[in-house]
This record gives sequence, structure tokens and C-alpha cells, in this order.
Amino acid sequence: MSTFRDALAAADAPLVGLWNATGSAIAAEIMAGSGADLLLVDGEHGPISISEMLPILHAAAAYPVTTIVRVPWNDPVIIKQVLDLGAENVLVPMVSTAADAAAAVRAARYPGGDGEREGARGIGSALARSSRWGRIPGYVGAADDHVSVTVQIETADGVANAAEIAAVDGVDAVFVGPADLAGSMGLPGRPSEPAVVAAVDATIDAVRSAGTPVGVNTFAEADADRCIARGASFVFVAADVTLMARGSEAAVARLKRTRDETDAY
Repeated sequence: MSTFRDALAAADAPLVGLWNATGSAIAAEIMAGSGADLLLVDGEHGPISISEMLPILHAAAAYPVTTIVRVPWNDPVIIKQVLDLGAENVLVPMVSTAADAAAAVRAARYPGGDGEREGARGIGSALARSSRWGRIPGYVGAADDHVSVTVQIETADGVANAAEIAAVDGVDAVFVGPADLAGSMGLPGRPSEPAVVAAVDATIDAVRSAGTPVGVNTFAEADADRCIARGASFVFVAADVTLMARGSEAAVARLKRTRDETDAY
């Protein structure tokens, strides 16, 4: 098994990702087979429960894609459940401070021997898919090798603290969310505003200066090109729901437009 951290380290070009927001394992398999490097399973806004996540992980596992699960919140109980389910890579939203980032890392780690390090993840791997029910030798002691933590910056405070967040031990990557960032800056629904674009670019610079890989959600081609040129290590470029919505609209638009024009005469 390899993690998102491993995929980033091995990459010789920026990685390209797609979202699974429907909660559909069939949609996940279609997206995983597209040639994308990354598949993001959205447990924050998508209608995906813990039990519904397992078929998605099963479906994606047949393809050479790195699957990342975005949890609903920076909650150690949820992070534990997702990791025990067998997800190797978690994305934690709304991380605005170094303390937030440290809490996410702590939730993903087992306690160290003799209290030598903090860790809040409950040790139940022998009963869980994460260790393949005890079939991965020494899983608890080597769990960090099987888990990757990415944190999401999507507030103005997060932008201001980006370098400190990126420097937290155990943070493997930082993901920038322009939509919520725009809302945090008083510009909801306007992620293309120059001030938001400047904040995204400043975050890329700050995270890269800390030596941590950084990625951005970029559904517009121009945004993807700009962020890659600035040094982003990964970008997410589309979601199953948006592809279906825009694709279905385009599929009927021409003939409906022709029909409407004919009816007007």
C-alpha cells in the first residue's frame, strides 16, 4: 500500500485529481478509471456515511489512483472511523491554525510508547480493515507509514497562518479551497475575485516555503494552469456531480435551442 505522501514524493509532474461527491461507488469507479492520479471522496458535503464509504474504497482500489477521504470535520472520532475503515489518506477541512493542524495529525496517530508522543487514535486495528484484520504485520507500530494527513486551508486566518500550518510535523500536504476562502473574505460565490486569487497565490508561496506540497481546487482551466505555474504539486479539476450537470445540459442544449427557435415562428 502507498499513501498520498508517497505519491507526491514519487511524482515528476503535478498530480491531477477528480472528486467523488455523489457517494456512488459506480461514479467513483468511473472517475478512478479516467487516468486521474487522485480521487477525492467528499465526506464533508457529499451524502456519504461511514458504511457507504467502504464500497467506494473497494471500487477505486482496482485502479492506479490514490484515494483521499475528506472527513466532515476535524473530529478525532470521525478520523479514527475513516482510518479504521481502511482509508489511507485523510483530508481535514477548515484548518486555520497550527493548533488545528496538530489536532488533525494527533487524531490520525496512535499514542507513542511510554507516552513519547501524542496520539489520539484508538487502537482497534485488529478488528478493522485498516490492518486487514491483523494481517498486516506490525501495523500499529508502523501505522504512520500507512497513513497520510492533508489539511485544508479555506479561511482568511488559514491564509495568514499558512506557513505555520505547513510546518506542523505530520502534515503531509496542504490543500487550498478557494470557494470557502472567498466566503471567509466576505466574497461568497466569487472565488475569481482578484483578492481571493491573490490569497490563494500567497498560500501556495507560504506552504512551498515551508517545504510542504500544496494543491488547489481548480475547476476552471485557467486557475489550474496558474496554480501549477506557481508551483502547486496537485490540482483537482472536476467532480462527478459537475461533470454530470454540465454534460447533461450540453447534451440537450443544442436541440432544445433549435426547437425553441422553431417554435418562435
